[in-house]
Amino acid sequence: MSRYIATRAIRGAHSVVNEAEALLKKALAEKGPETPAAFPNTAYHLPLILGMTGREVDTIGDLVPIIEQARGLLHPVPRDRRWTPYLGETLDAGMATLLAEEAIEAVRFVYGEEPQPFSGVNLQRDSFTSPDMATNGHDGHLNGPIDDIQLRSWGIQLVDGRMPGFAAIVGCAKSNEVAVKIVRELQRRNILTFLSGNCNGRSIIHQLQEEGVEMGYDTYIVPFGTDTISAIYALGFAVRSALTFGGLKGGQTREILLYNKNRVYAFVLALGEVDDLKYATAAGAINFGFPVIADTVIPEILPTGVTTYEHVVSMPFNAIEGANDMERAEKLVQKAIEVRGVKVRIAEVPVPVPYGSAFEGERVRKADMRLEFGGKYSRAFEYLYMTDLGAVDDGKVTIIGPDFEEIPVGGAMDLGIVVEVAGRKMQKDFEPVLERQIHYFINAASGLQHVGQRDIAWIRLSKTAVEKGFRLEHLGKILHARLHADFGAIVDKVQVKIYTDKTKIEKWLDTARQAYDERNRRLADLTDEAVTDFYSCTLCQSFAPNHVCLVTPERLGLCGAYNWLDCKASYQINPTGPNQPIVKGRLLNDDKGYWTGTNEFVQTASHQLVQEVAIYSIMENPMTACGCFECIAMVIPEANGIMVVSREDPSMTPAGMTFSTLAGLAGGGLQTPGIMGVGKFYLLSPKFIKSDGGFKRVVWMSSFLKESMADELRAVAAREGDPDLIDKIADERIATDVEALVAFLTEKEHPALSMPALF
Repeated sequence: MSRYIATRAIRGAHSVVNEAEALLKKALAEKGPETPAAFPNTAYHLPLILGMTGREVDTIGDLVPIIEQARGLLHPVPRDRRWTPYLGETLDAGMATLLAEEAIEAVRFVYGEEPQPFSGVNLQRDSFTSPDMATNGHDGHLNGPIDDIQLRSWGIQLVDGRMPGFAAIVGCAKSNEVAVKIVRELQRRNILTFLSGNCNGRSIIHQLQEEGVEMGYDTYIVPFGTDTISAIYALGFAVRSALTFGGLKGGQTREILLYNKNRVYAFVLALGEVDDLKYATAAGAINFGFPVIADTVIPEILPTGVTTYEHVVSMPFNAIEGANDMERAEKLVQKAIEVRGVKVRIAEVPVPVPYGSAFEGERVRKADMRLEFGGKYSRAFEYLYMTDLGAVDDGKVTIIGPDFEEIPVGGAMDLGIVVEVAGRKMQKDFEPVLERQIHYFINAASGLQHVGQRDIAWIRLSKTAVEKGFRLEHLGKILHARLHADFGAIVDKVQVKIYTDKTKIEKWLDTARQAYDERNRRLADLTDEAVTDFYSCTLCQSFAPNHVCLVTPERLGLCGAYNWLDCKASYQINPTGPNQPIVKGRLLNDDKGYWTGTNEFVQTASHQLVQEVAIYSIMENPMTACGCFECIAMVIPEANGIMVVSREDPSMTPAGMTFSTLAGLAGGGLQTPGIMGVGKFYLLSPKFIKSDGGFKRVVWMSSFLKESMADELRAVAAREGDPDLIDKIADERIATDVEALVAFLTEKEHPALSMPALF
């Protein structure tokens, strides 16, 4: 390890540990050791401290041994110019830095620095730091950690490769334009980006704000704060990834670090001057196997050009070969991706706006809207169907009717999108699978917002996108490029017709609705008994090595993103991929859902950790989960029923735990009778915990589910022979403890109370 890096990292570690110790002493005196100290909306206490030490910090007093442990990791600052510290001493300093930084952030919460919404970043908040630390970049405010709910909602994107990794940017870019270019390059590659730190009082967060760049969970650009210490939240996110998806526990330090090195593809971009605190924090990141790429000269590493040394890359911005700063910014991002080995998949889509999954959550607000299709003031539909190869002119996009130039700004227009596909391996069953992708494909264009599907589609187009040249034909170009890129194994030709002519829209809308009805009937007849094969989904094994989903026609994957038809199409596209057919084999128990084929498959796929799975039971050998489930189902013994908690619900439940805490019991590839992760639409299936009494066992349900699935749940209640059943099910507005729950159920005469005992 370079003596220069080691010396500055160790010196920075001493400074931040001293700062943490002084701040903790102040808090103990002013607030008392029993004062609660924790991050909000996480079941992992202070996640990095929990992961690295196994200690659950609940109060200020619990931080005392943490600071002692951090100080015990420190080595003397080198004084002799002939002495270069060992790499291990520098890594120790880095770990001490991270422990101290998370302790500082916890004390900030004690003093009332509550996290602010990412959509409205407040940069004026004062910090609790001494003047000497302010010169090291610790002068910003606190936005707070990412909550467990958001981590799990990103889960499927992390495991299926749509989100290939994350970048932690610390500091300030050369210019506002360079800052925007860097984050756009990361967005284009669907890389999650965390922002923190500053240089001489200027942060990349300031730069993006000034340029009007939308930041927040939805856009993959998450600002933590304008000080270096805020970078601890990015590393806490990495620790929680191991705890959430890897089935690891707090205190398994080596395993957590190796998990991140081998499975979490992350890197640090250090922009601008690198001070002692940044060196120390970078040394902490290197413990995780995350390389650090700096855009400035690092003495002893870079005489000239670009040099990589011990996970540190010095790539001075002005020394990068390129005609202009925009090209240099792109090369800086590309270098970081190469160093970490991030596996990036980019579909080349010929549109005049940035394109990538990172833009899927972008919102087009009314004030920024050029026009909309569908919604309140117009109608829009989308319909995809298969036809003969000879009937499709591949790549042809036809606009039938007027374009939108005559529509006033902020106006609305009717729209019909008809996609014709043909392929030697295409099947009629795949039509709804491909049609459903239209939502994701269109949403990935910056400046477009797509909501809904079928005949309730709603598309907004921003003024900025139109100014950059986006027109209706580009909707067709997106669909042509993405269908070939994502479904090329089953789709040989694609042509798109976009209708704005009202008469033609009427005709095609009627045709589309007839097809929707036919598909609904076809899918309704698709039962577990009607097929010979189920499908596996092992996508999540990239993060949860021993977990496997068993996907059947009547039980979709627990993430909610993959149903039986999706898996069937996936297998056709990639016969060696994560979705493999499972021959059911001999039926062992129809009530519980045991087959010889499913048991044999799960034994092998789980590396012998799981021996058998009862597909229709929560009480006996339930299916495992990784961590990206939509809901958690859990038995409430006192009520002789189960509760269903939505990922969106942060409230307390009758089990005495929130979703985040429950998720630690349900995830990690472990088989725990009485609790399991499920996809929310599995609740509607006749096979939902059939062996344990079915939907009538549901005694408590998050109000989010009740409201967002109201019509579907009413239909299930009618099917179960109790039309008023949903009104008999409690939610967090009615009961958050067992006593109140049982009282409510008794008053409503819920059927679970008179059903056979679960135990």
